[in-house]
Amino acid sequence: MTNLNEHYNLSQSLTNTERMPVLFLGHGSPMNAIEENQFVVGFRNIAKTLPHPNAILCISAHWFTNGTKVTAMALPKTIHDFGGFPQSLFDVQYPAKGNPELAKETKELLIPTAVELDEKWGLDHGAWTVIKHLYPDANIPVIQLSIDYTKPAQYHYELAQKLNTLRNKGILIIGSGNIIHNLRLVDFPNFDKDNYGYEWAIEARETINSYLLNGNYQPLIDYEKLKKAIQLAIPTPDHYLPLIYTLGLQQKNESLVLFNDKLVAGSLSMTSLKIS
Repeated sequence: MTNLNEHYNLSQSLTNTERMPVLFLGHGSPMNAIEENQFVVGFRNIAKTLPHPNAILCISAHWFTNGTKVTAMALPKTIHDFGGFPQSLFDVQYPAKGNPELAKETKELLIPTAVELDEKWGLDHGAWTVIKHLYPDANIPVIQLSIDYTKPAQYHYELAQKLNTLRNKGILIIGSGNIIHNLRLVDFPNFDKDNYGYEWAIEARETINSYLLNGNYQPLIDYEKLKKAIQLAIPTPDHYLPLIYTLGLQQKNESLVLFNDKLVAGSLSMTSLKIS
């Protein structure tokens, strides 16, 4: 009875709102946190279309764990989980508050999945480097939900569906990764070339975008069965699974729009989307 009462109290404390949109953000290089470019402009422009959220729940490619965790600290640290970049990037702090109450609500919603309330992580660069462009004043509380690397895409798609009630409590849910993300094949000398992709990356983007815009998500969930171009685009699942969470949150009467839909350095994409 105590757990039921606690869940009731948490649910009541989150104000009912109109259903919030859902975002998938192609976060790209950590340098997007401090550079001015077309993708940063795209993040700022999409933010102008969003209702003001009560809090943000972010599923980042960079919190890939054994089991599922949710950040539950009041003041999450800014994690600089990268190397080889200028000191100016490491100096950036994103001092958004956490939301322990929302973390507990998330844990309850995902039952029977065991979710650990985490006090050690914080905001990794998959979260803060893009959220800072949506909310530069860091005035929206942010929590992160980890991705269980032991589970297949279908599991994550179904787990995401359990989070949908949060959208009616003013929670903006963001998946952050990159749909096409093959770091081993990055063409660094051509990193700044506009909309540049290898032939397989162009094919993969066209294929994936077609499934997205047609609302045909099962092939995307079963991506490991798709052709070679898709396998080159998604050599590991970490940056792709945040997209699956976003798709799992779409309701029947909602539409999907793409933005920042360009290729970078041959083997990366910045394609992002909004569901509303």
